[in-house]
Amino acid sequence: QAQLVESGGGLVPPGGSMRLSCAASGFSLYDYQIGWFRQAPGKEREGISCLSRSGDRSGASTYYADSVKGRFTISRDNAKNTVFLQMNSLQREDTAVYYCATLSGVSCYSLPRAENVRSWGQGTQVTVSS
Repeated sequence: QAQLVESGGGLVPPGGSMRLSCAASGFSLYDYQIGWFRQAPGKEREGISCLSRSGDRSGASTYYADSVKGRFTISRDNAKNTVFLQMNSLQREDTAVYYCATLSGVSCYSLPRAENVRSWGQGTQVTVSS
């Protein structure tokens, strides 16, 4: 059964770091553009980062929301069939459920959008609090 499984969430103090993982089973992430989304309490789910499909040569390999640019880094390890979101200098406003998703595009010229999602992970809670 094809699925995405996030892990790595939890409680972290402000200013701390955390790395989220998104492991795929039943299919290869190599073939997909990937997005990370998050949903804070009482807010809509928002796309925060995009990673282009492997082999993309457009130069638009990643894209970040202004709120996370310079603090978050998206990457993939094709050998492990896993995508990562490294989050540094975490702020209380980063508290949310984080979701990875496969997308229907190739290059990342904008933030990922829910209408372009092909499959979702189940989400992992990140809480930034002292």
